[in-house]
Amino acid sequence: MGGRGFAGTRAGQGFLAAGAAAVLLGGCGGGDATAAALDKGQVASVLPDAKAVPGWRNYVKPDAQKPVPGYPPSVCVARTKAQRKTACDPVTSWGASAFVRKADATTLNFWTLAYEDEKTAEAAYDVLAEWYGGDRVGVGAEQVDLGGTGAEREANRAAVGTMGGPATIAQIRVGTTVLGVSTGTQSRSAVADKEVKAFAAMFAERAQQAQNGEKPSATVPGS
Repeated sequence: MGGRGFAGTRAGQGFLAAGAAAVLLGGCGGGDATAAALDKGQVASVLPDAKAVPGWRNYVKPDAQKPVPGYPPSVCVARTKAQRKTACDPVTSWGASAFVRKADATTLNFWTLAYEDEKTAEAAYDVLAEWYGGDRVGVGAEQVDLGGTGAEREANRAAVGTMGGPATIAQIRVGTTVLGVSTGTQSRSAVADKEVKAFAAMFAERAQQAQNGEKPSATVPGS
């Protein structure tokens, strides 16, 4: 899937924006040193909380759940039944957390999809990147450089997203997890690419910490 950065999607962002979905030191989180499967509690711990994202109000607390058979996670969207079988059916746990910036009601959303092994997560990433990538975040979307965050990554930004203003969507794979980050606003003030990169890097580091058997503690600068 090209450069493997993360992109924005209308479906995923719309869901999380409604409340449904640190720049890493020395390049941490760039690989899969340990690719352990995460349980529901660990998935919840990976999701950023208020301490991890200073300056934003957490209005959807980090929470995770196991999928209900026949009802894939809301943030798992694919083009075909076969692709849903690849990306959504194997999900072992998933969760989301969401924030808002008081100054202009800009939203910031995070979601995690966990899989039993790295091979399954990699196949799911390809399916989800196909759905969320390109200009799905908005017409004329442009790629956002996430550097070396995660094992695979893709991100895109559009001048007009689901909330009427600038929006981004990013997807990152870290070991056995596929992570999503989206931003949206009704104002004209976009979340800067460097901030999106910092959010993605922090999120990837938290996923790697959990897979290392540690308690996720990564935060963005300023915390």
